[in-house]
Amino acid sequence: MFRTELWRASQSSAIIDGVEAAFFDLDKTIIARSSPLALGRSFFREGLINRSFLLKSLYAQLVFHLMGADEEKMEKMRAEASRLTAGWEQDRVRQIVTEVLEEVITPLIYAEALELMHDHRAAGRLIVIVSSSPAEIVEPLADMLRVDRWIATLPKVVEGKYTGDLDFYCYGPHKVTAMESLADEVGVDLSASYAYTDSFTDMPMLEAVGNPVVVNPDKELRRLAAAQGWDVQWFRKPVSLRSRVSAMRVPSMRPPEMTVANRAVAGAGLVGIAATAWWLSHRSATKQSA
Repeated sequence: MFRTELWRASQSSAIIDGVEAAFFDLDKTIIARSSPLALGRSFFREGLINRSFLLKSLYAQLVFHLMGADEEKMEKMRAEASRLTAGWEQDRVRQIVTEVLEEVITPLIYAEALELMHDHRAAGRLIVIVSSSPAEIVEPLADMLRVDRWIATLPKVVEGKYTGDLDFYCYGPHKVTAMESLADEVGVDLSASYAYTDSFTDMPMLEAVGNPVVVNPDKELRRLAAAQGWDVQWFRKPVSLRSRVSAMRVPSMRPPEMTVANRAVAGAGLVGIAATAWWLSHRSATKQSA
């Protein structure tokens, strides 16, 4: 049975009644790089990966930036992630990510994505991050961005350590399953909603909404967008999240405190979108039930 874990801002119910949503992919849509790969140096410093793997990670960042990742590459990445993270302590991973997130990730936020989120909030829409990246990244970024919901990949954790298995892989058609579960829960009209992504592998996500928007597309997605007549946007201005948010007037942004609204497989976890850097998979055991 498919289950989806959906996280809700504690004061968001009034706006959820708007029944429209804007779904955002994370890597190369909200942020300028693959979020897991961007943390490679931090994991190297902490001894979780060796120098050889760090070099592979840096190379993967370049490949991801220039070429994206197709379905075959994604599956290889997922398998490598499972092998690499088995036995890692989730608390240690969470601590590392928390300590370096603002320094490493938040300067990579696209100004254009922040502006779109602001506009959708002003229109009363639910803001949702839908990402195959790890919850260690997705959750704190969702807090910083004050989005209403986030959906990510869920790895299996036993006695505080990753087993190398996944309970849910938030990728391709599985993203749509999670989006539909969210829509059922809060009454979102997908036909009136928006989706933003850069990758051809997210075609199901784009097809699930009435207003698909292609961002910084790879070659395959660019061809598809032209054939379908979808809107194409180019994000070029990474900015510091702290400076940008402080400069914006955003009275309708949600408070960062998040509580579990409903458990069902889709909101936290592992993977990312680029080569072998899936060392970050876990789900905060303190915020989920078994």
